[in-house]
Amino acid sequence: MDISIVIPLYNEEESLPELISWIDRVCKKESYSVEVILIDDGSKDKSWEVVEELKQKFSFVRGIKFRRNYGKSAALNTGFAVTKGKVVITMDADLQDSPDEIPELYSMIIKEDYDIVSGWKKERHDPLSKTIPTKLYNGVTRIFSGIKLHDMNCGLKAYKGDVVRSIEIFGEMHRYIPVIAKGAGFDKIGEKVVQHQERKYGVSKFGLNRFVNGFLDLFTITFITHFGKKPMHFFGLIGTLFFILGFSLTFWLGIEKLFFNQNAVLLADNTWFHIALFSMVIGTQLFLAGFIAELIGRNSSIRNNYAVEKEI
Repeated sequence: MDISIVIPLYNEEESLPELISWIDRVCKKESYSVEVILIDDGSKDKSWEVVEELKQKFSFVRGIKFRRNYGKSAALNTGFAVTKGKVVITMDADLQDSPDEIPELYSMIIKEDYDIVSGWKKERHDPLSKTIPTKLYNGVTRIFSGIKLHDMNCGLKAYKGDVVRSIEIFGEMHRYIPVIAKGAGFDKIGEKVVQHQERKYGVSKFGLNRFVNGFLDLFTITFITHFGKKPMHFFGLIGTLFFILGFSLTFWLGIEKLFFNQNAVLLADNTWFHIALFSMVIGTQLFLAGFIAELIGRNSSIRNNYAVEKEI
């Protein structure tokens, strides 16, 4: 199969028929073999009834319905697990992502051998309250991740099939799929300017809280990518530095009191002694945190999950 298109949806009953018909026209024109996987993330409207109707009309449509709303990451992860295509494309169900971009995204994966191609909505039809925080978020993400994408959270992306079947998305990590994929060894990541369409039906499902959550998730994914398999290298190093600093300061204060300034205040009354003691306690706790993290990691079912590229 050429293309698998994964579309998470939540209360999008009005846009689905138009979106699927549009995808059908594009793929027929290009003679692609395609499957469209619609993930109903616990919709409260008639979205699932629409999916069932579309399945009767279009043989390439597949549907998965969640019992409740779990979020976009859960929907994408579930969709990725059942894809069959050489190329996997994700898009939103609200018609703001144009299916006309599919041929060029497919070409960049197949002909130019990109692992991931991310859309860049260079001209957005959003209010300043959304565009300004988005620019800030993307700028910080570029610095932390080293991935030079202008629109990290764009829903319109294309992947090699091997990429989506080698990674796991959880929580709200859908914003950082390129970062997760890079950590798994898929580092040929490209970008394509795509058309951003104005919302035609319904309202946005995301609030401003996603920007706060996004930055917190960035720190999480950065840590997991670099130290997920070796937490002791992070906690142990910082803990050791804190302990050595505190111990050295305590040792110097003791030497100074005994040999150089016996009339100085008692160590217990010296502010620097309490700072040194606090540093040693923090260092010990961080070191123990590293041990505990290693024990948890050793018993994890995914401790030896690695992305295998080829086998002969």
